[in-house]
Amino acid sequence: MKTVSLRAALLAACLVSPLFANTASAAAGAAPPPMSAQDLVTLNRLGSATVSPDGAWAAYTVTTTDPVTYKRATAIWLRSLTEAKAPPVKLAWEGSVSDPAFAADGTLWLLSDRKPAGAATDAAATTQVWSVRPATPDSARQVTAFKADVAGFKLSPDGRRLAVWGDIARSCPTFGGCAGDGNTSLPGPGTGRLYKDGVGFVRHWDAWETPGNYSRVFAFALGADGRIDTDSGRALDGDPAQGGLVGDAPTKPFGDGGEIAWSADGRAVIYAARQADRNEPHSTNIDLWWAPVDGSAPKNLTAVNAATDTMPAVSPDGKWLAYAAMARPGYESDRLVVHLRNLATGEDRALTEGWDRSVASLTWTPDGKALIATAEDVLDTPAFRIDAASGKVARLALSPDKAREGHISNVLPLKDGRVVFLRDTIDAPAELYVAKAGKPGLRVTDVAATTMAERAPVVTRRLSFTGANGDTVWGWVTKPAGTTGKLPAILYVHGGPQGSFNDGWSNRWNARVVASQGYAVVAIDFHGSTGYGQAFVDAINRDWGGKPLEDLQKGLAAAAAADPQIDDGNACAMGASYGGYMMNWIEGQWPDKFKCIVQHDGVFDARAMAYETEELWFDEWEHGGHAYHEAPEEFEKWNPVNHVAKWKTPMLVVTSEKDFRIPYTQGLAAFTALQMRKVPSELLVFPDENHWVLKAKNSLQWHETVFAWLDRWLHRGGRAGGETGGGKAD
Repeated sequence: MKTVSLRAALLAACLVSPLFANTASAAAGAAPPPMSAQDLVTLNRLGSATVSPDGAWAAYTVTTTDPVTYKRATAIWLRSLTEAKAPPVKLAWEGSVSDPAFAADGTLWLLSDRKPAGAATDAAATTQVWSVRPATPDSARQVTAFKADVAGFKLSPDGRRLAVWGDIARSCPTFGGCAGDGNTSLPGPGTGRLYKDGVGFVRHWDAWETPGNYSRVFAFALGADGRIDTDSGRALDGDPAQGGLVGDAPTKPFGDGGEIAWSADGRAVIYAARQADRNEPHSTNIDLWWAPVDGSAPKNLTAVNAATDTMPAVSPDGKWLAYAAMARPGYESDRLVVHLRNLATGEDRALTEGWDRSVASLTWTPDGKALIATAEDVLDTPAFRIDAASGKVARLALSPDKAREGHISNVLPLKDGRVVFLRDTIDAPAELYVAKAGKPGLRVTDVAATTMAERAPVVTRRLSFTGANGDTVWGWVTKPAGTTGKLPAILYVHGGPQGSFNDGWSNRWNARVVASQGYAVVAIDFHGSTGYGQAFVDAINRDWGGKPLEDLQKGLAAAAAADPQIDDGNACAMGASYGGYMMNWIEGQWPDKFKCIVQHDGVFDARAMAYETEELWFDEWEHGGHAYHEAPEEFEKWNPVNHVAKWKTPMLVVTSEKDFRIPYTQGLAAFTALQMRKVPSELLVFPDENHWVLKAKNSLQWHETVFAWLDRWLHRGGRAGGETGGGKAD
């Protein structure tokens, strides 16, 4: 693509915007307003990004939210990477858009529910693959026309084939070409679902399972017209009667295109999948499968490893398969080590065995000499260069802020040495950056930056202290900038539990919006947190209420000692998932510390959880690798329900009916316990959310409810709050 001519065509053919619309502006001379929940819900959101083959253009998605109706819409924008002052350009498009990807010839491919020309107005819209030349939107071409929705796609390196995936009946040899979805759990004549012995998952994350229907990958040849040759389509999971795979590819519920890769010659697809059977709820045995495009039986490349293998990435010369692998079966938070496999000989070696970090993404440099990976590292998520020959790891300094790397993602190394990436921090959501070799990144988008600059700033300071076992433990404090006097403290407890509230933006648990209400938010990476080596991660196993609670207690005290503005005697605690469990545990183990608690989707009764949750491997590993009936003492040792007699701190309980990870009955039980104890409490239930609150109006309601609860119990700026918490229950 010619950069100059393409830009001229884009400016002529598409809508042009010098900056994205701001949601609000501070009045001239007035102090900027603090960030609000409305801001968080309606901020423009940057999605995935891709770069043209010549490195001249980036295409990325931006989701906007109407501030009145809260309806969301996503568009694709294009940004020159060679002309710093060129404005972003919006692709003219009708219908939904997602998953932009450039082909070798410069065309842009995407998913959309756009109706083809001439389609009946009442025709059902399905999500299909489309292509378009960005300079000429009228060139839009529908590549696929299946009856079923396409969930994702990948072009072969030579642009001659297309891999697509979506939910298809396992008995169907074509993509969406068979009647029905193959669901064997609906025998009729009524609406009841019948799950037979050995089915495995009955429900997963937020949906009831449909045995007989799986996410499946198909490969198609592309015709001279750029559309698929329907007759060429082949399923890539083989014949089940002859040992073919029965399972989801990509894996569910969170698998995506990062689990699928083409061979360099376009003759095979490598994908990650786990066998679906009776053992699946107990298994983390995800394997990489080599699937020829002729539809012959796929080969399991990683059968020798009974733990997770994922993130396949083929070297530019086609000789090597890089991937990430865990070592311990049944442990979903084991370290992901980078492996290299010689595709000709099958020789396999662990490339980063000596590096005590767990990779989160993996991509080759264009010259094939190195891999770029991201990994959590002491509150940051930087990018690292891994030498393919020696395995030597070097941390890249991509951030324009030398003091903090923040959260780096979507890393795209270019042929000329530049690196395109997304970066976000506690202060601001993701923006697109470009860094020249050895230089810090330059922000090239303004998706939400201007809006955030018009809000009162916050400051974040990191801290470390001596925690449980004498280990160094890290955390951070975020508070409004420029304030004086004491600030109520909010102890923010992350989920996982193998996770971190690191220096990154969240559209759900957002430290900036909480701090902007006039609080000092304190987050501690207790034992079990990620980014500090695998031994620190493992330290929480079988010790949910031990070292982590000690770290939180010492961490809050250390934060208050380091910053006299923090009023830890006027504090509330809040957390979700494992953080919600910790709220229930604090109720019985630290009952006099907090004025109030916000508990979201937390485990209340470990015995019920052991039989109600869907991914059994997690709960069993965390309790010594046992089911409840095998070792009940492991579960009861840290079970909050055993300490309800000591509960007295006012609690807001939040749960959702579509949460199958920690079912809403756990929240109901906690609320019932509080009501029985006559502890001031409220219950917020979302009928249409899962383990996360994602819908715009629901998110707004969540924040308004939480902020009202905090305001009721905490004193701010000398103003009295509501009732005094921490008193004895009747």
